[in-house]
Amino acid sequence: MKTRATTPFAFTPEVEAATAPIYEKLKTKVSPLEWQLQAPLIFEINRLKKDMNAVILAHNYMTPDIFHGVGDYVGDSLGLAREAARCDAQIIVQGGVHFMAETSKILAPEKTVLIPDLRAGCSLASSITGADVRLIKQRYPGVPVVTYVNTTADVKAETDICCTSANAVQVVEWAAKEWGTDRVILIPDQFLAKNVARQTDIKIIAWAGACEVHERFDADDIAEVRAAYPGAVVLAHPECPPDVIAASDFTGSTTAMGDFVTKSGAKQVVLITECSMSDNVTADAPGVEFLRPCNLCPHMKRITLQGIYDSLVKHQYEVTVDPAIIPRAALAVQRMIDMPPTTTPARYDMVKARHHVDVEMIS
Repeated sequence: MKTRATTPFAFTPEVEAATAPIYEKLKTKVSPLEWQLQAPLIFEINRLKKDMNAVILAHNYMTPDIFHGVGDYVGDSLGLAREAARCDAQIIVQGGVHFMAETSKILAPEKTVLIPDLRAGCSLASSITGADVRLIKQRYPGVPVVTYVNTTADVKAETDICCTSANAVQVVEWAAKEWGTDRVILIPDQFLAKNVARQTDIKIIAWAGACEVHERFDADDIAEVRAAYPGAVVLAHPECPPDVIAASDFTGSTTAMGDFVTKSGAKQVVLITECSMSDNVTADAPGVEFLRPCNLCPHMKRITLQGIYDSLVKHQYEVTVDPAIIPRAALAVQRMIDMPPTTTPARYDMVKARHHVDVEMIS
């Protein structure tokens, strides 16, 4: 019996054969019935990409059908930014949230950047504006501003250099040296700022923003997992509160966590981050048991296969950035991209040794 998705495409023998290698990766997460709905869309999206000279940049928090099924480039914010800048495609479909699409447009203003759902925002990005940053710079003249890449284009335009969770310590220390100062403004994620402060002697000035996914974790979550699974290895994202970082075995970006899982030999792993991360790593680490807790990002989950298909077919929704601010925002992002590769994941030994590092909060 033929099973049809909401688009008029059937699960034909051609579709089944073409998508079989993808299903091999997804079969532990997707039932055969679900696959008959997803495979025709995956097949059509991959066909459309070739016809339209388009690529899909898929963040690590995308669902497995997107991440493994249609993503041309997959990874964390830094990796996707680099690909946006150097890919040859004329159309970029952002499998992620709005600030990521803006970053792609900043780095490739001549390309068409589409996002499948305009509602795919970010609590962290919405916590601060360009006007806020201008006021901060007035209050702290001469202090370099390092801005997490999880921010809007107008914020990036007021920034000296961007960073990601993978290279935040490296960027902060570079900025302090370049500006000849012992203080750096690191915005807008307060927890990333506090965790960076535990790894450097640079004084950190922070903003009270937070990721709604990571701020919900606490040390009790980890204690409960350890009580139930004494041998589990706990990996946490740097956007988590410091008590979570201190209770974890390893801290790093989403890419660093994935690399750790595939190379460490750990048999039971807890990824303290967005739920789709473990689903996506499973394909590359079939012998690892992934334990909860995790939290869903409602914004990332607005991006669906159907939305990606509609975005390509209908040429929706195009993301634009004010041409007047692109050069300034591009400078901050490009400085981040041009940083030499770091050996991150950093060893968070200092996190455990320096529990009480003062961070100046902007009020």
